[in-house]
Amino acid sequence: MQLRDVVLVHGLFHQAAHMDPLAEALRQRGARVTVPHLHRGSFEADVRAVQAVADLCETAPILAGHSYGGAVIADVAGGCRYVFFAAFAPMAGESCAELGGPDALVNKWVRPHSTGGTYVPAQFARELFYADCSPAAASRAIDLLVPQAGGHGRGVVRRAEWTRAPSHYIVCDDDRAVSPELQQAMARRCDSSRHIRASHSPHISQPELVAEAIIG
Repeated sequence: MQLRDVVLVHGLFHQAAHMDPLAEALRQRGARVTVPHLHRGSFEADVRAVQAVADLCETAPILAGHSYGGAVIADVAGGCRYVFFAAFAPMAGESCAELGGPDALVNKWVRPHSTGGTYVPAQFARELFYADCSPAAASRAIDLLVPQAGGHGRGVVRRAEWTRAPSHYIVCDDDRAVSPELQQAMARRCDSSRHIRASHSPHISQPELVAEAIIG
């Protein structure tokens, strides 16, 4: 039986290692999983990095994006299916910053970093990102957070490749970083969707459920 390729794309302030629980759940289901690292200096550079990974897959991959990662996969060509969880699903000409607006939930938690860019202080991160994760999982995830260079969220989707293939959206009803109302609006753009009781990081708190939604 041929393995299914899945490319997982993380969000701002996060790293590929944050996807470890979901990647393992997918591998247990027989998927071949790749998790590219973002923070390449711009939105466009992040898209190119993920496109390069998708182009190397042996089969047309399922592209699954979390948060900002949804905007990244939106411009990556060649996916057989696009899955968004707690994510932005922009149309051509849109950006995360535009969709989230000046009152985006995450904005009040973000601080300037001494080396440039921004970061989310550890004392805010659990409530913001990992409210329903176990203490151990939340602690590991907080330790993995990194500063974010400016401008990524303002990157504009050019091609909206995701509209050329089947799409699915997972709305996280208890999210404190990306408004559940915004997620519902994004979900209406997709071919199918479901709601789950989860905060911003279901790939950590409920990886089996998210894996099932991605690959069945």
